[in-house]
Amino acid sequence: HLQLVESGGGLVQPGGSLRLSCAASGVTLGNYAIGWFRQVPGKEREGVSCISSSSGSTDYADSVKGRFTISRDNAKNTVYLQMNSLKPEDTAVYYCAAVFDLWGRLHKEVPSYDYWGQGTQVTVSS
Repeated sequence: HLQLVESGGGLVQPGGSLRLSCAASGVTLGNYAIGWFRQVPGKEREGVSCISSSSGSTDYADSVKGRFTISRDNAKNTVYLQMNSLKPEDTAVYYCAAVFDLWGRLHKEVPSYDYWGQGTQVTVSS
């Protein structure tokens, strides 16, 4: 049974950086495509970035392109989201999600994912 645990959130000033981690247990994470999503109160959960099981493909929301980088270390069963040049509008609860996929596909939508972490709060404020 796959379990995901996010960490690395916190309070950071505008322009600062954070690295989120999504650690998996129970399965070999390398067999799963992973997505990062975020949500603020009163709004729908939105996709931030995703990576295929093979790490050959990645995708980013327009709002974070050039600032965020997704990567994975399958040996450590962990996926990362490096967030640079953070803005107040990046403030949200960030979730990682997983879906079994051996074919190297990207999954960009919330309904595609079967497993979710509990979320980690990111607050960008001076």
